[in-house]
Amino acid sequence: MLAIQDIQFHKYADGLVPAIIQDEQTLKVLMLGFMNQEAMDKTTETGKVTFYSRSKQRLWTKGEESGNFLLVKDISLDCDNDTLLIKVQPIGPVCHTGADTCWNEVNEPSNFLETLENTIQKRSEADPKESYTASLLAKGINKVAQKVGEEAVELVIEAKDNNKTLFLEEAADLLFHYLILLKAKGYKLHEVLAVLKGRHKK
Repeated sequence: MLAIQDIQFHKYADGLVPAIIQDEQTLKVLMLGFMNQEAMDKTTETGKVTFYSRSKQRLWTKGEESGNFLLVKDISLDCDNDTLLIKVQPIGPVCHTGADTCWNEVNEPSNFLETLENTIQKRSEADPKESYTASLLAKGINKVAQKVGEEAVELVIEAKDNNKTLFLEEAADLLFHYLILLKAKGYKLHEVLAVLKGRHKK
């Protein structure tokens, strides 16, 4: 259990300690920020990660403008009591570039799927007249599930031929609509991956 009084804020002249942010589910390192006592107090009070911004010279809650908050799940200290490790549930992209981490890992397949999942989340909030994703979700779970079924059938048909381009395009369509179905059901991709990892251990 973290004892806030143990954090060595006074160890540095500016009263700031590094705070490493890690995804609770994937364990990916998402970003690095700095906290003073006031930022730590607000973080524990609100459950949302709040840093002290050295550029803005004030407290800064991650997501205060974008809505991409970092929901605190666990906070721990290193052996010297001067560096924080904060495990979080990220709401949306973490980096200002739109990536899921500040280390540009979105080119890895699994991370790109998470980025795509975040994009679907954003589009779900758009006007259905302007977004295919929003319009499909607006039609309800039955329509979304039906669309996934249709895409699956089209993929099977292409699998019987030898046209690589068409097969990959249908595979991409199925994967995209599968992620929309997850969104419609209120589930996340990492929950599916957790099931697969559990089976892999057996």
